[in-house]
Amino acid sequence: MRGPQVPEYIRKLAVYVPGKPIEEVERELGVSDIVKLASNENPLGPSPKAVAAVKAALPTLHRYPDGSGYALRKALAARHGVDIEQVILGAGSVEIIEMLARAFMADGDEAIFSQQSFVSYQLAVNQVNGRAVTAPATSGRGHDLPALARAVGDRTKLIFLANPCNPTGTYFARSELDRFLVEVGDRALVVVDQAYHEYVTRPDYPDALEDVKAGGHVIVLRTFSKVYGLAGVRIGYGIASADVMATVNRVRSPFNTSSLAQVAALAALDDYDWVRGSREHNLKELEYLQGELRRRGVPFTPSVTNFVLVEFWANIGELFLAFQKRGVIIRPVGGPGLVNCGRVSVGTRAENARFLAALDELVPGRTGV
Repeated sequence: MRGPQVPEYIRKLAVYVPGKPIEEVERELGVSDIVKLASNENPLGPSPKAVAAVKAALPTLHRYPDGSGYALRKALAARHGVDIEQVILGAGSVEIIEMLARAFMADGDEAIFSQQSFVSYQLAVNQVNGRAVTAPATSGRGHDLPALARAVGDRTKLIFLANPCNPTGTYFARSELDRFLVEVGDRALVVVDQAYHEYVTRPDYPDALEDVKAGGHVIVLRTFSKVYGLAGVRIGYGIASADVMATVNRVRSPFNTSSLAQVAALAALDDYDWVRGSREHNLKELEYLQGELRRRGVPFTPSVTNFVLVEFWANIGELFLAFQKRGVIIRPVGGPGLVNCGRVSVGTRAENARFLAALDELVPGRTGV
């Protein structure tokens, strides 16, 4: 019996592989007391205000959510000094990335991004039969913005800039972004993905919302999955001009964010103490983790985020399993210039120590460092 005809570009799609969940490792390897440092989650957990808001909303689960997410969008607009029509919600910022590809790209249109950048850009472009145009990263694994600007062509519709960048942990400065935006102009929509924005403390780090407010052809993406600790409810947002958002809303699914996600995000947005504490914890533990890697002589890319890209000495697939057997889940990374690299999230001090203890067992000739 002949099945449905599937377009060639759909058959070729790669499936996104998330970080391994704790339950799966427990089931497969029979290991307990597992430390997960694979998905850049907040190790301190969700905002307590968000948890309380979710509990209070449980009796209304039989109702559909507000399809426009009005209350949360209104609060985000007020927080960032923009009009509510400039704000869109998504099931994490990843859904907005996919919406952008559907809204602005037709068959054969191009999107540009760095080779060592978030894998979801490539997946979103592939889903609409677009063409991904990549530029090699700099020697320090940062965005080569001049090269990305030179790659803009007649069919370029989107440019994805991860700042800070996942999986490298690097960032580019305000002066670099200014030069890039002048060179690109309005030839393509510039998507500045700032999922890790809240963790950055560098004074030259650019808040791309300033570029939206200045009338730039820019959309900024943010998420509640990281510092706010709400990865499990899946909610993020984007801010751009009202014209851009009117287009993106045409491809947004009805009720694309749940009622629990909306109330959790709304409560977490005002939990200043939780955000401040999470940032301070991350800064302290990032310094500790990078310091211990440096002391051991294990190469890594200096990070401004809540994770570190580590350059391992052997096959990352084998090491990934070896770490799991020791109760530690990390994230293998691949792609150009990232062979045998793994991404390690910043955990609690006990979790970071577990990773380092496993590392000491596995590094040839370095046991007991």
